[in-house]
Amino acid sequence: MIYLDNSATTKPFEEVIASYTKVASSYFGNPSSLHGIGGQAEKLLSQARSQVASLLGTKPQEVYFTSGGSEGNNLAIKGIALQYQSRGKHIITTSIEHPSVSEACYQLEELGFEITYLPVDNNGMVSIVDLENEIRDDTILVSVIHVNNEVGAIQPIEEIGRMLEKYPKITFHVDHVQGIGKVPLDIYKANIDLCTISAHKFNGLKGTGVLYIRQGIRLKPLIAGGEQEMMVRAGTENVAGFVALSKALRLTLQDKEEKITYLTHLKESIINELVKIEGVSINTPYKKSAPHIINFSIEGLKPGVFVHLLEEKEIYVSTTSACSSKKNLPSKTILAMGRSKGLANSSIRISLSAQNRFEDVSILIETIQGALEKLKNVMR
Repeated sequence: MIYLDNSATTKPFEEVIASYTKVASSYFGNPSSLHGIGGQAEKLLSQARSQVASLLGTKPQEVYFTSGGSEGNNLAIKGIALQYQSRGKHIITTSIEHPSVSEACYQLEELGFEITYLPVDNNGMVSIVDLENEIRDDTILVSVIHVNNEVGAIQPIEEIGRMLEKYPKITFHVDHVQGIGKVPLDIYKANIDLCTISAHKFNGLKGTGVLYIRQGIRLKPLIAGGEQEMMVRAGTENVAGFVALSKALRLTLQDKEEKITYLTHLKESIINELVKIEGVSINTPYKKSAPHIINFSIEGLKPGVFVHLLEEKEIYVSTTSACSSKKNLPSKTILAMGRSKGLANSSIRISLSAQNRFEDVSILIETIQGALEKLKNVMR
C-alpha cells in the first residue's frame, strides 16, 4: 500500500495509540471529580496542556483542547464575532479557506455580519495591500489559512501579523491545521491571537485538537455547560485523547528540519516526473508552498474514476479537500487562482508524510500513466 492522502488524515503513531490506551484504561476518571481518580486525570490533562504549550512556544493557559480543526475554527470565528459584535460586524478572510472557515462565515452573514473574501493571485497568495485596504472601523476579525489544504500555498502570516499590529482592535486568527509540523510558524512573532491545529493531521487521533487563544482575548463559548477548558468549551475532557495529542505533537516536531527537508525532496521528485506526463498541469505553486502537498490537473479527467483506478493498485490519493470531495464540485481554490473550470474540475491531490519512500515514486508514476492510458481507451 502507498498512502498519499495525508492531508485528509494521517496514520496514528503506534506510541500515540499506546498512550491513549494506557490513559483510557488506567486513568479514566473525570478531571472535574474531587476524588483521587479524578485528580489523576486532572494531573495528566494539565501535563498534556503544558507539554503542548511548550511545543507551540506559548503559555499553558493559552492552550484550549477541542475536538479538532473544524471545531477550533468555528469557535475562533463565531466566538470572536459574537463576543465583539457591539464593536463591529465586519470580518476579513480569503477566498481559499477550508470549509470550516468559509461555512462559518456564511452562517455569520445570515446573522447580519459582513464578510470580505480576499482574492488570491495565480500562486494562491493573498495580497497584504489588498487586506489592509479592506480594513474598516468596524472590522473585528481577520482569518487567514496558513497552508491551503488543496494546493499547499503558504500565506505570509508573519507579515500580515506585523501589519495588523497597527490595528489593535482587530483579532487575528490562523488556521494552522495543514502547516503544523511541515511549515514552521512562530505564534508570538506572527502576532497571532487565535491559532487552530488538529491532531489527526500529525499522526494523532481523530476528534482531538487545540485552539490557541492569546491571553486577554475573550470568546463567546459555543458550547454552554460546565467550567471545563477555562469556561470556553464545556464538556468532560477527552483526557486520553489530549494526552495522545501531546505525544503526537512531540514526535512530529522531533527532528522537524530533517523531516521537512526529506518531504521537500520527495515532493520535488514526484513533480519532476509528473510534468513529463502529457497534459499534466501542476496547480501547486513552485515557490512558497508546503513540502507535503502536490496538486495537479489533467483537463477532461474524471477525478473520482481516476482515484479509484489508483486504489485498485493500492495507491491512495484524493481530489479536493476530504471535507468537500464527495460534493463533486470544481475546486474553489483552483478557480480562485485563475485556472480554468476544466482544470478545477479535474484536480488530484497527493499529500505526503515522512513515512512515504523515494522508491515508491516510480511505482506511483507508472500507475498514474497506466490509469490515464486506461481512461483514454475507455473514452475512445
